[in-house]
Amino acid sequence: MKPSKRIIIAIVNFHYKWLPIIMGCHCKEDRSFHIKGYRFPVCARCTGELLGIVLSLFTLGIYQPDASLLFVLTLPLLFDGSMQLLTEYQSTNFRRLLTGIPFGWSISSLYLQSAKAVFFWGFNIGKLILVQ
Repeated sequence: MKPSKRIIIAIVNFHYKWLPIIMGCHCKEDRSFHIKGYRFPVCARCTGELLGIVLSLFTLGIYQPDASLLFVLTLPLLFDGSMQLLTEYQSTNFRRLLTGIPFGWSISSLYLQSAKAVFFWGFNIGKLILVQ
């Protein structure tokens, strides 16, 4: 086997092992996307969340929404998941993806904004201490 093919297989195996653990995903077959017979390493909702997380990394320097908007963007996923858990309602994979994207974007944007605020808060305290 070629070294490049071995590396690709190792990367794929890594994602199939660790992404479900990191995301806390159930990886149900019927709730996951498939391409050419291969199941994604995580379900449709977690796939949307991952897309939202990646999107937030690109939009961090461009747009920083208010925390109230970020809270509102979590509601579609919370509503869809709760309805599915508490009733006979069954969501579709496409709807899970569409509710996962804004959820992942809002949660990771909130985290990144918080980390940035704490960093600058600590930086300013450090400047005050050094000036004295």
